[in-house]
Amino acid sequence: MHAYLAEWLSLIIRWFHVIAGVAWIGASFYFIWLDNHLREPPQWKKDKGIKGDLWAIHGGGIYEVAKYQLAPEKMPGELHWFKWEAYSTFISGMALLFAVYYVGNPGYLIDTSKAALSAGGAIAIGLGTLAVVMLVYEALIRSPLARHGLAFGAVLYGLLVLVAWGLFEVFAGRGAYIHVGAVVGTIMVANVFLGIMPAQRALVDAIEKGQEPGARVAQLAARAKLRSVHNNYMTLPVIFIMISNHYPMLYSHAHGWAILAAIGFITAFARHFFNLRHHGVTRPSILIISALLTLALIWAVAPAPRTGGEVRADSPAVTDAAATTIVRNHCVACHAASPEHPAFQAAPAGIALDDLAGLLQHGANVRQAAVDTHYMPLGNMTGMTEQERAQLGQWLNQNAP
Repeated sequence: MHAYLAEWLSLIIRWFHVIAGVAWIGASFYFIWLDNHLREPPQWKKDKGIKGDLWAIHGGGIYEVAKYQLAPEKMPGELHWFKWEAYSTFISGMALLFAVYYVGNPGYLIDTSKAALSAGGAIAIGLGTLAVVMLVYEALIRSPLARHGLAFGAVLYGLLVLVAWGLFEVFAGRGAYIHVGAVVGTIMVANVFLGIMPAQRALVDAIEKGQEPGARVAQLAARAKLRSVHNNYMTLPVIFIMISNHYPMLYSHAHGWAILAAIGFITAFARHFFNLRHHGVTRPSILIISALLTLALIWAVAPAPRTGGEVRADSPAVTDAAATTIVRNHCVACHAASPEHPAFQAAPAGIALDDLAGLLQHGANVRQAAVDTHYMPLGNMTGMTEQERAQLGQWLNQNAP
């Protein structure tokens, strides 16, 4: 019953997290699009303090949107704020991190072949990394470096690559990936909480007091816009990380951190095309280069055949009994119609290996997870040896080539 309720809890949190994330990222995309499509308004609008305007049609009607340089002539009676999309995404994401990785199955996070971490130690490393990187980012965004976009982007990218490498050295691949995503998400929500919202409150406070927004408010507003742009470039990488836990071919690779770094660069670079396009600048070369880099990455990380899984003419055949023993010792505690492992109510991904028929049916999945990538068993908690992996691969080649 505990596993059953835990799965429902995970599902509900994940569902809410996805909904909140869609709302936040959708708002980010829309407001960057909106800002980039503003055009110089007529003089009568400039006289009212309007910086730019645009016209759009949607839902059977025409919209007129205007953005003020700082403040309107009169404060509106109802002003819509956009903050809870970010906060709810962060809160649900942290809840999911605890439910799945900190309290749930430890194999998702701890890999004893990399570091013999206790649950408490792993949690401390994870949360500590989030806090430290967020503080470093805050120091950078408030420094003169923030005025140099390309240099700032290079430094931030280098920092995130370093974090990915460091986490990959101590955590299981899946846990490392999700923590890099949590780091990026923490930076993004900190941008809202520590930068964007204070700037907006300062502007509104000045207007409500009947004061002319001064240089300080203008500086806060400019930095808030910069933070918003940073969040926009981080959206595609963080979406990839959100879905990456379904693809062990990436996070279980020996150089999984480098794969993540490459995908982060490619997706952020591709996002640059759309941001330029919003300004009326079309550079298809950006998308072409992104596509070529993706193809190069696919080729570079393609798994090489493992000699241990090949059937040699002089190699004795691996018996059904031997294959059954290996699977029983290392797989069926989780991958069974009725799992014995307390973290699972049903066979993960529907892969049940109670008998050889199930092993043959899911042979391709088993080959990738246990023989090629070594992702399974989770964290190798059962101590599966290289010889056993080779024997399992050979049995699969004999029976399901």
